[in-house]
Amino acid sequence: MCQYSAVDGCATDWHLVHWGQLLMSGAGLFTIEATAVTADGRITPACLGLYDDACESALTRTLDRARRQSPPIAVALQLAHAGRKGSSSVPWEGGQLIPLRDGGWTPVAPSAIPHAAHEPPPAALDAHGLATVRDAFADSARRARRAGIDALELHMAHGYLLHEFLSPISNARTDAYGGSFDRRIAFPLEVFDAVRTAWPAGYPLGVRLSCTDWVDGGWTLDESIELARRLVARGCDWIDASSGGVSPAQKIPIGPGYQVPFARAIRQQSGARTMAVGLVSTPDQAQAIIASGDADLVAMARAFLWDPRWVWHAAATLGAAVVPPPQYLRSAPREAGGVFGVAKAGQR
Repeated sequence: MCQYSAVDGCATDWHLVHWGQLLMSGAGLFTIEATAVTADGRITPACLGLYDDACESALTRTLDRARRQSPPIAVALQLAHAGRKGSSSVPWEGGQLIPLRDGGWTPVAPSAIPHAAHEPPPAALDAHGLATVRDAFADSARRARRAGIDALELHMAHGYLLHEFLSPISNARTDAYGGSFDRRIAFPLEVFDAVRTAWPAGYPLGVRLSCTDWVDGGWTLDESIELARRLVARGCDWIDASSGGVSPAQKIPIGPGYQVPFARAIRQQSGARTMAVGLVSTPDQAQAIIASGDADLVAMARAFLWDPRWVWHAAATLGAAVVPPPQYLRSAPREAGGVFGVAKAGQR
């Protein structure tokens, strides 16, 4: 989840502490927050970026320091462009668009359609702008590998730029990138192909989708399934099945596991590996999703911010074991039994 704690796109000591505790969680994969591929692709001025040498150096240095103090764990990074949601204030300051006079910038989007009616319109991307964004995603992918990132996820969800191309709510273009389904998915697929080429073979690359806009006339689950098929054919390793975010008119029936059916449908009908998300909070709930074949992975964010030792507690509940840092071996309560396993030779 976005931490809104970077300086000029660069990771800070907040990230060192934040990443350090989550790298000790015992999870199978830790994903670094949405990371902008251009400066104007940040949601807020405090968002993490990977668009220049300073950003790359700060991320590399901070991640290396955090990893040196944790057990081995794979690290993914989510590459993103905020689109028309860019130039916003941080959530705890209201999250509204920042005017140019106050240090904001003009966001870019597929079309000059604002997210909310009271907001100024973004600038519609021209051919040069499209090429710049596409190449920026590829360049950030190369920077991520140099920084030691093990997997990438492209953010095509939550009303940000690539989702804005997918949805007819935000895409009113009349060129090759708007109108029909095939045209609306064209630019996101170009970005995926550019990143797949830049990202080394053998390193996983996934995509986060908003599987429905929750608005009549918007992006649909059936379209997500077809897009997933085409992404798999291009070398996509998983679909992270989320929803919503492109329109204030959305009506979301929120409840525990409310997005799991999207992961199930995409998994069954496209052949993609899927990641289930959305109000998954208990060990039994997560276990049931995997055991029933609804998804291949479960991603949890808010639950881990609330409880960075969620995996330890889940292991105790489900009768499994985790290997903690040796400094914490004495911490398990008696009722947790044998939740702590023994590190194998060579493990940190």
